[in-house]
Amino acid sequence: MILKFVTLGLMAAFYISYFSKMISQKKQGIRTDQLGKGKEGFLKCIEVTLKITTYLLPILQIISILFYSEGTHWLLQIMGVVIESFGVIIFVISVTEMKDNWRAGVQREDKTNLVTSGIYSISRNPAFLGFDLMYIGILLAFFNWFLCFATVFAVCLFHLQIVKVEEDFLLETFGQEYLEYKRKVCRYLGNKFWIQ
Repeated sequence: MILKFVTLGLMAAFYISYFSKMISQKKQGIRTDQLGKGKEGFLKCIEVTLKITTYLLPILQIISILFYSEGTHWLLQIMGVVIESFGVIIFVISVTEMKDNWRAGVQREDKTNLVTSGIYSISRNPAFLGFDLMYIGILLAFFNWFLCFATVFAVCLFHLQIVKVEEDFLLETFGQEYLEYKRKVCRYLGNKFWIQ
């Protein structure tokens, strides 16, 4: 029962952070939600599907948590909550350090800066990593096959968003600066110069 409350509390912290950032930017005249806007074809399909999935998956997660019937080993549940915690922390840090450059989706006309410091020096996509870790943590803690399918689907959509939309946009917008950043920092986690 305690793990249910902790998990729901972490989800609340995550989504309060997400929507607070959007509201704060909206007050400054910044449209944060760019998913599906100004896109066509496959790119629009990726972004619209991603948007729908990120709104529906939390409902399935909450149902899975509330109606969970003690099937997962307690150690796996604790590990899931720890992973979810890391996801929430990483996400909050990433949107904080991105400042007013953070967007959900990309818009070619929207002028932003390439952020490469702080958490962005060890992950090119920490907000996506935060989402993924939160989703995977909840899945491990409150496993069921419907939630498993939905989680894998969402994680794959986030990856498609990165490789088919975000990276192309960043390369087109920031050119050599982005290529140099990409050469140094891994897509999800790690600085390539740690290895040398």
